[in-house]
Amino acid sequence: MAAAASNSTAAPVAHSLLTRLVAEAFGTFVLVFGVIGTALFSSANTGYVGVALAVGITVLAGAHAFGNVSGAHFNPAVTLGLALAKRFEWNGVLPYVGAQVVGGIVASTLLFAIATGGPEGFLTAAQAGGFASNGYGAHSPAGFGLLSVILIEVILTAVFLYVILAVTDERATPGFAPLAIGLTLTLIHLIAIPVSNASVNPARSIATAIYGGTDALAQLIVFIVAPLVGAVIAGLTYTVLFGRR
Repeated sequence: MAAAASNSTAAPVAHSLLTRLVAEAFGTFVLVFGVIGTALFSSANTGYVGVALAVGITVLAGAHAFGNVSGAHFNPAVTLGLALAKRFEWNGVLPYVGAQVVGGIVASTLLFAIATGGPEGFLTAAQAGGFASNGYGAHSPAGFGLLSVILIEVILTAVFLYVILAVTDERATPGFAPLAIGLTLTLIHLIAIPVSNASVNPARSIATAIYGGTDALAQLIVFIVAPLVGAVIAGLTYTVLFGRR
């Protein structure tokens, strides 16, 4: 979900594709485990702010840890947006997306296993609440409708990609990309959690929907397509809007 800790979003050629995929899978695992774990186990005490900080912190850590290995995308929308902006090779897109989805599913599966050992009724309540899945209508945290959810996911994913492309541009000040990306994602979650429970990442949405019940699965397509649309918008327009003259 991030981008490289340096100013290059393309993965360094010194690392094999397998090494890069392992980094993407593990980084996405950490992201989903941190964010969804906070939502499931701590949000009753921390509220939305705690969840938003959790995602920002995990992305900041992941970008520093794995940015020099894989570029630290941790998000299919980021991978697609970078490829469209010509910052990432197209032949790596599907392998990266596959690794990200696997990493997210492993994280949610382990969280499910942990939840089974919780207090009586904890797992039942967590699944009844969608297991921190994204949703609209009755499944939106604040009851927002489908159009509002689509708009928030498209807009904020595009904003996220614009920030990533800007702070990893060769013209950007070196060394600050992870911090800027992590803080941006924190802000995005503060805005979007009440509306859609904040996806902007199809891998995160898939990972929770598989344990969130039939309603979460039925609404999942929105949280795959909308972030990808936002990524396409940013990826295709960044150079036009912010590129060199």
